[in-house]
Amino acid sequence: MFRFGAKHFFIGRNFSTKFNDISNLVKKNKVVVFMKGIPEEPRCGFSNAVVQILQLHGVTYDAHDVLKDEELRQGIKDFSNWPTIPQVFINGDFVGGCDILLEMHKNGELIEELKKAGIISTLLEKEASSQSDVNKSKE
Repeated sequence: MFRFGAKHFFIGRNFSTKFNDISNLVKKNKVVVFMKGIPEEPRCGFSNAVVQILQLHGVTYDAHDVLKDEELRQGIKDFSNWPTIPQVFINGDFVGGCDILLEMHKNGELIEELKKAGIISTLLEKEASSQSDVNKSKE
């Protein structure tokens, strides 16, 4: 019985430590992505899509490969209460996975969320630049 209790305590403590580690990661960085693979080599289509969307916006982010750490892979699912990978956090808040990020990109919400985090999307800069070019051509 003591042995079971000790094992249970260890697992609980380990879970608590991983939970705190994840909490610190998402609070420490403006944008954090938990993904399969790394940005240069995503290991699934959904992770690749998230990388592509963030690149379109020129976002610098902190990426973590959940395939390298089973505890991290399960820990992030428990932390966010979300069953799938990738997972995106902006300004410490869980945004969602690939489908949600894609929808936010399409409807402009992603630009607004990035602004709240103090990040200006390069899509806005390109839009402003092309608008400036249009105005100059009218003169």
